[in-house]
Amino acid sequence: MLIKTKKQIPSSEITPESVYRNRREFLKGSANIAMGVGAIGSGLLSPGALAQDGLMARAPTDLNLASKPQWLVDKVRNRADAPASGPFTTDEALTPFEDATTYNNFFEFGTGKGDPASRSGGFSIDPWSVEIAGEVNRPGTYTLEDILAPHAFEERIYRLRCVEAFSLVVPWIGFPLADLINRFEPNSNARFVEFETLYDPEQMPGHRQRLSSLTWPYREGLRMDEAMHPLTIMVVGLYDDILPTQNGAPLRLMVPWKYGFKSIKSVVRINFRRDMPPTTWNDYASNEYGFYSNVNPNVSHPRWSQAMERRLPSGLFDRRIETQMFNGYADEVAHLYQGMDLREYF
Repeated sequence: MLIKTKKQIPSSEITPESVYRNRREFLKGSANIAMGVGAIGSGLLSPGALAQDGLMARAPTDLNLASKPQWLVDKVRNRADAPASGPFTTDEALTPFEDATTYNNFFEFGTGKGDPASRSGGFSIDPWSVEIAGEVNRPGTYTLEDILAPHAFEERIYRLRCVEAFSLVVPWIGFPLADLINRFEPNSNARFVEFETLYDPEQMPGHRQRLSSLTWPYREGLRMDEAMHPLTIMVVGLYDDILPTQNGAPLRLMVPWKYGFKSIKSVVRINFRRDMPPTTWNDYASNEYGFYSNVNPNVSHPRWSQAMERRLPSGLFDRRIETQMFNGYADEVAHLYQGMDLREYF
């Protein structure tokens, strides 16, 4: 059964539609850039609108991809976002494209924040396949086009809070994970969903590090009700383009009320399980990285407080803001954890 997504998010939530649709032309050339900067004060453009383009030209190498499947490029760029509603967007200023794509955690490419962008050039996503396994009626290995073709893409502007206490606001492009799950018909034994990242030592230098303390491939998991929640999406793009390598090309998860490491990148396997799956960071240090990893300012990491966060971009004076419970999505997700001790089940 193919499930059509209901498109929720308009670009116009942050930027007037006429400006949004023509922003690349508007920002071409130094004269237009100067006009855009002046418009901030006059209210013509929001800070988020200017941040979305980062006041900079984008080169094809920004995506760090050896090739772009044209069908995917067309599907991402030619979507028609419908009016927004409810929790599926935020009006906070967007993180500049440059910061969102050069300050990343993706340990398969190295442990430095700049490593994923600098060490992932030429990454290949064509061909790509995803294995669907476990407690489902339609298991198998599907091409990326098989996985994505039935779904309508939409833009959702979500906050992303890293466990390391920095945060971003990003215009993700994707579709509800629930719609994908329903297509493969999990049975009554499926209580958890497990995800795996590509393991490829030739393309991912982090896999070749002999002293790595992490176990590959990278694994993450969700309880079924978390996976089926309408805020949980599979992401295929950002900032009106397909995903760059460093952000998880070609397919990643986004669970906005959890710390960022739960939103696994470059997914190649989705496995439906009866039992709670082992996850990479929980295996590495279970006292620091719980299975649930919900954003909680009241529960500190053993080595730092989670009460505050540093909102990118960084500068001479970092912007520090209070962290919100469930990253600001408490009204939508708190009921999932009713009766649970969130200090024990962190």
